[in-house]
Amino acid sequence: MTSAAYRIEDLARHSGATVRTIRAYQDRGLLPKPERSGRANVYREVHLARLRQIAGLLERGYTLASIKELLNAWDTGQDLGGVLGLVAAVDGPWSDERAVRITRAELSTRFGGLQDESALEEAVELGVLERIPGSPEVFLVPSPQELAVAAELHAAGVPLPAITGHLRELRVRVEHIAGRFLDFTTEHVFRPYLDHPPSDAEAAEAAQLVRRLRPLAQQTMDAELARAMRTLATRFLRNHLSESAPPPPGPATCPVHMVVAEPSTPVPAPAGEAMDAGHAGPPLDRPDGEPVTLPMETVRAVRELVGQARAGEFIAAAAEREVRARVMDELAAGGQRSAIQLP
Repeated sequence: MTSAAYRIEDLARHSGATVRTIRAYQDRGLLPKPERSGRANVYREVHLARLRQIAGLLERGYTLASIKELLNAWDTGQDLGGVLGLVAAVDGPWSDERAVRITRAELSTRFGGLQDESALEEAVELGVLERIPGSPEVFLVPSPQELAVAAELHAAGVPLPAITGHLRELRVRVEHIAGRFLDFTTEHVFRPYLDHPPSDAEAAEAAQLVRRLRPLAQQTMDAELARAMRTLATRFLRNHLSESAPPPPGPATCPVHMVVAEPSTPVPAPAGEAMDAGHAGPPLDRPDGEPVTLPMETVRAVRELVGQARAGEFIAAAAEREVRARVMDELAAGGQRSAIQLP
């Protein structure tokens, strides 16, 4: 039985490629040369099958150079079953979610009756929704979970532009993490399969590894995100409550009441009298002294450093050390004052 014969225009129509593309594939060695029938070029089913193979690999993101290597291996008799299995393992779904369809009316209901064409276009641009050719009122939802999260956030009061902006930022960060995970597994797991054209057995083994390791990225992200959210949310709530709660009684209260009572603190002698080394003025006992207000961040830092019970003692000791240091500085500099009078 003779296989079908195509002119280049017929081959283009059946394959979906343009005449120009077919000729470019021929020039690059991706497509076998046509047969000659008189003065005409004739293409067969093998050419049509090859064009469909190329189109499928291009859709999966392969370059023409890598496609040529695969096809050359095929043409030299190598079995590409394992390689194509590896391609399918990598290109397959990386989650258990199944895409669903949703109508424009259902979208409006889920988002509180909002009719916002710009938000709809942005969702399509981000891939949260996909248009279905010939059905302008129906959309494909690749990730129902992602759409459900957006609906919950909007119901809680988050504006749609804020949701899409957050998704854009999140996507950049997640793609960075995915790239790091891919680099990590490539270095430690897949390097032996990638430093040379893999045999069919090696490709099949690598595909099995992909299927085993594929869930690990999501499991790791789930665990680490849960840990980080618990840690940060607890810290945020604790800080918020400490700022909004009334200050506890005791020496760590802010503002801090500094009571000056230092009998040994030297004070100036009365006018016209000498001050000897043993003279000391009366104690500065001011229990009703004015409060000294300290920044809340300073008080919080002291509490974390020495504990709630000793925060007041620590602040008083620090103030006393500073005063004594300044006295020593003045004495060392030859200042005329022999003592400092505390206000």
